[in-house]
Amino acid sequence: MEPSADWLSALPRELTGRTVELTTLAAARRLSGPAFVKAPADKHFAARVYDRGGDLPGPELLDGDVPVLVSEVVRFAVEYRLFVLDGTVRTASRYSRDGELSVGAPESDAPELPAFAAEVLAAAAECAPLPSAAVADVGRTPGGWAVVEANAAWASGGYACDPDAVLDVVLRAAGPLGQLLGSDRPFLRELPQVED
Repeated sequence: MEPSADWLSALPRELTGRTVELTTLAAARRLSGPAFVKAPADKHFAARVYDRGGDLPGPELLDGDVPVLVSEVVRFAVEYRLFVLDGTVRTASRYSRDGELSVGAPESDAPELPAFAAEVLAAAAECAPLPSAAVADVGRTPGGWAVVEANAAWASGGYACDPDAVLDVVLRAAGPLGQLLGSDRPFLRELPQVED
């Protein structure tokens, strides 16, 4: 399972701290100014700030119909990974400070983290559902707390998270199809096409 491609763009701006739009790579190539651009799930190209759309990979490398998230540029002072199971944070870890890897337990440096995480998960339940097992990344910007993104639990690093809790989330996210909850069916990842 993985979050839907439009999850971040479906959240209210109060939680993202910026405008986020799900569009196509072709549309993003027409941007005239700086924007943060990334593919929602797959790593088709580097997720980063592009000075203009013309700096994105061209049609000779990637089709224009590849979905991308385009957002205003924001700077996260610190970022945290949340492993979520059934709408509850099971474990969390700091993973970045000022854009550099900085792994550690979040308790001492983020007393507001649990309240913001609860606010994000409550909003997600209403307007941007997550699978029952997923990862949500959040952080602090100069303007306050904001959601970074959501990812598939089975493809996300655990950093300083409790490994048993991470495993619980990953096992649900990548478990046998026969144990899949009905509400999780929309979040199944399409299997890649294999050509001979």
